[in-house]
Amino acid sequence: MWWPFRRNKFKNLNREDLVNSICELERQERTAEAEVYQKIKEIDALVDKGKKEKNRELQLFYAKKISHLNEEKQTCMERGMYLLYNIRLMNKLKDAYDSNTFFKTQTKVPLSELLQDQKRLAKFLNKALETRISSEDVLTSADELFNEVQSAYDVSQPIYGVGKNEEEILSMFEKENQLNDEQELMEDKEKSEPIKKKKMKMEE
Repeated sequence: MWWPFRRNKFKNLNREDLVNSICELERQERTAEAEVYQKIKEIDALVDKGKKEKNRELQLFYAKKISHLNEEKQTCMERGMYLLYNIRLMNKLKDAYDSNTFFKTQTKVPLSELLQDQKRLAKFLNKALETRISSEDVLTSADELFNEVQSAYDVSQPIYGVGKNEEEILSMFEKENQLNDEQELMEDKEKSEPIKKKKMKMEE
């Protein structure tokens, strides 16, 4: 039952205590896990002994011991699972504590205080937007001017165009390429002729 005058246990919650509690729970959980592994190791060793043993009474002894160890192992596992559940809940509590601390801290920083002043914030944002628009207008105008001037520019033929001398040189290049191609074709033909003749002789 909840009583309104009862002292809030979470009001003076300390993060260090939470962390220490989690560490202690994790230590206990590791101990329980180690005990489980030890029981499994002992059970496996007894199972091997029982398989090799010929004496019926010793086999029964090993069986009872294994049964007892299985019960102990199960108890250790249940204890470990209980501890894991506790650790999970304590971590959730720590996360909630950290979140609470974080948001409390953030509301006190200068930026948060600035954002609380909605009227002045609106004025500032409008002013910032006007500044941005005017700055973009300057850039856009400059870009349009660049494009206008650039479109009026004619490529300088003496520098970038093809003159009479260049045409003669280009023509010479073309002729040279043609001659090289023809020479390569002739060489390929000469190479292939002996092979053809040899093939014809073999067929005869």
